[in-house]
Amino acid sequence: MEAVFVYIELEETKVVEVSQELLTKGRKLANELGVELHAVVAGTGIKGKVEDQILPYGVDKLFVFDGEGLFPYTSKPHTDILVELFKREQPQICLMGATVIGRDLGPRVSSSLTSGLTADCTQLEIGDYEDKRAGKVYKNLLYQIRPAFGGNIVATIVNPDHRPQMATVRSGVMKAEVLDPQYKGEVVYENVADFVPAEDYVVKVLERHVEVAKHNLKGAPIVIAGGYGVGSKENFDLLFELAKVLHGEVGASRAAVDAGFCDHDRQIGQTGVTVHPKVYIACGISGQIQHIAGMQDSKIIISVNSDPDAPINKIADYVITGTVEDVVPKLIKYYKQNSK
Repeated sequence: MEAVFVYIELEETKVVEVSQELLTKGRKLANELGVELHAVVAGTGIKGKVEDQILPYGVDKLFVFDGEGLFPYTSKPHTDILVELFKREQPQICLMGATVIGRDLGPRVSSSLTSGLTADCTQLEIGDYEDKRAGKVYKNLLYQIRPAFGGNIVATIVNPDHRPQMATVRSGVMKAEVLDPQYKGEVVYENVADFVPAEDYVVKVLERHVEVAKHNLKGAPIVIAGGYGVGSKENFDLLFELAKVLHGEVGASRAAVDAGFCDHDRQIGQTGVTVHPKVYIACGISGQIQHIAGMQDSKIIISVNSDPDAPINKIADYVITGTVEDVVPKLIKYYKQNSK
């Protein structure tokens, strides 16, 4: 079929956001290739409850696997579903979220199909590739783009000879957009037993706990982020005070998290959260490529840095030269004065 496939991840009967983001990107890739967008979803008691969360993103065919033992997620049943389905359907591309599930499932499927997998992509594009050594030109390959070597370079990875071309993408990197609320795609309800043998269910989840998010960093319209240049955990309290005044959220660079200035769940960048706020205030952040990958699509970027030559200043819309201890209290003071 040479379709673009997206694996849909569920929390009970709710489609997780990263899957809808990938459906939006998958639709664009399918349009560029002139092929259909397909999706596959597996869970328990999902028939009639997930279709309207998936089809409006432009899905031409949705494969639904509804059966006992498919939720909560365990490795073997979901692996066998994708492997057997892909052997039959022969997709060109497969996308899935770089979540706990995607990072477990993706390598298992790609290994079984000997297809290869690129993890934690930040961009996906279609393009050609010339293998000069073999004297061959490959058309319309998936460019799987991600930071490499500790984030010091951006690598473009291609998979010329094996299918499907597989990639995982972290939540927040792509933007979810409904194509048409009334989009009419075909829904195929598969017989789970044809894909999953009984012995796959030998591993069962006896107890499961989901921790509620402590903040809404990814969805915040204003983000105040601190780096190692903030200097201390106490100085980070200034950022939390500014965030409270501006009704925003606080994030951090990896260097700040590693130094113990801020909790890991607030880390922004290649190994953290990707954000798209209207305003991003970067305080004491140098601007390494790992961090830039997680915030470069912010509408307005304001840099507060004592180093006028800091790399992040090159992408900032506004630059305030000064220390966090000097600048942030003034931002708090003057915003309070002007908001009365």
